[in-house]
Amino acid sequence: MEQSTFFDREIPEPLAARLRPRTLDEYIGQKHLLGEGKVLRRLIESDSISSMIFWGPPGVGKTTLARIIAGMTKARFVDFSAVTSGIKEIRAVMEEADQARRFGEKTILFVDEIHRFNKAQQDAFLPYVEKGSIILIGATTENPSFEVNSALLSRCKVFVLKALEPEEIAVLLERAIHDEKGFGDREVVLEDGMLSQIARFANGDARTALSTLEMAVLNGDLQGNRVTVTRETLEQVTSKKSLLYDKQGEEHYNLISALHKSMRNSDPDAAVYWLARMLEAGEDPMYIARRVVRFSAEDVGLADPRAMELAVAASQACHLIGMPECSVHLTEAVVYLSLAPKSNAMDVAYMEARADAAEQLDEPVPLQIRNAPTRLMKELDYGKGYQYAHDYQEKMTAMQCLPDSLKDRAYYRPGDQGLEPRFAERLSQIKAWKKQHREKN
Repeated sequence: MEQSTFFDREIPEPLAARLRPRTLDEYIGQKHLLGEGKVLRRLIESDSISSMIFWGPPGVGKTTLARIIAGMTKARFVDFSAVTSGIKEIRAVMEEADQARRFGEKTILFVDEIHRFNKAQQDAFLPYVEKGSIILIGATTENPSFEVNSALLSRCKVFVLKALEPEEIAVLLERAIHDEKGFGDREVVLEDGMLSQIARFANGDARTALSTLEMAVLNGDLQGNRVTVTRETLEQVTSKKSLLYDKQGEEHYNLISALHKSMRNSDPDAAVYWLARMLEAGEDPMYIARRVVRFSAEDVGLADPRAMELAVAASQACHLIGMPECSVHLTEAVVYLSLAPKSNAMDVAYMEARADAAEQLDEPVPLQIRNAPTRLMKELDYGKGYQYAHDYQEKMTAMQCLPDSLKDRAYYRPGDQGLEPRFAERLSQIKAWKKQHREKN
């Protein structure tokens, strides 16, 4: 008789695996693709999918969606991992798919993390995709334009999956608490707002949210069948202080407003404080980086052209290394922008131009600056009178580029801070020169 050991105990699956949706109706998120009547949903339900790539951040349901397709398709479904498979394995699977096609059977090949395949490995798929031996479904967290061969990419439809909204993740967490596959066999008690806190902490990643909830419940206070999760337990699990970031998102906008207005008011200490409040509450650093890039043009502009360079560099740093390391890059950008000379001339210029454009959308482009690639266009005087600036000593001409109704309109009005007086002087010289030469003509 074989003796059992401690290691024979069955280890339960992680919560995220137990709750993996089996059908489209159970699937949460991606309504732009899977809502009623949407293209991808119709393709899946009619079992008529073609080669495609799911592109999106971790934990948004790329693999889950592929498994749902596997359960609904009549085709042979092969699950393939870029991490564990090489060209030898690819060719073996391709040959099997070729044989199946001869007997009228489709093969759907799901390749997780397709961006991890090198060019030679990706090229091995190409002839089989071309002749229809396989329908390829790839999943990637990286931009497929850069990570997937152009020849293969051109034969695939790319579907962009978005990070889940906190409200969507909260629905998933509620399901986890009450579903028998989750914690439905016990009574889980959490303080008000804690599920929303987990949902925000997860930053759009359902897997992170479920793992966080699972850890909190497993470390909760157990009394009989009742598990109580305290705020202190959740803070330990997330390693985050419970900061005010309300469910409706008002505080989210209050804090970014405080950051923006502190920088505008040249107050680096306040700006760094509000930055820290947001990051420590679990805000996405890329969201802050995008707002900082916007600020660099909206409130600094040409008063200090380097401001945008630094803001974009900070954004790239956030993308490359993420939190917590990128906090110092955002701090550098926020302090620099706070101390930079201020000008809102860019924002004012665009808003005034936008107002004119909205009122005069049918204003024709002046003939002299129209392109004339065809004979007919030339016969209609497209491009007639165009003056190529580089042919002139001053590298500019008196040619009118605005429509007649707006010919004297001025949108950019430089301020008096930083480098903008230089731009103001240059602009004044240009306008004076053009006025003089138009009067001559």
